[in-house]
Amino acid sequence: MKRSMMQIYVKGSVEAVEFYQKAFSARLGFNGKNDKGEYIHAELDVYGQTLAISEGVRKSGEQMQFCLHFYSDERNNVKKAYDVLKEGALKIDQPPGACMFSPYMTSLIDKFGIYWCLWID
Repeated sequence: MKRSMMQIYVKGSVEAVEFYQKAFSARLGFNGKNDKGEYIHAELDVYGQTLAISEGVRKSGEQMQFCLHFYSDERNNVKKAYDVLKEGALKIDQPPGACMFSPYMTSLIDKFGIYWCLWID
């Protein structure tokens, strides 16, 4: 596995990014905004770890997400995890496939209410 990432969803993502940059002397990395100028996804380097921030107000239990970023040759790890996590899943946001930042990615809320995002380079 390449890295893990902390993901939070907030109302006021632009302000939150600036706030966390100041608090942790964080550098803004990969990011993208929607047509309202809010962050769809913004990655901050916080002392070598990634804090990702996205605009949105989600249901209780969905403010945090566990993200696992795998190397490109580890597609089978993502598929295996998805095949297990989808059993009884409360919601499948994206079945395995391509997205704006990965040729193979999936996200879902498992049967315990944990929000997962798994992808490869």
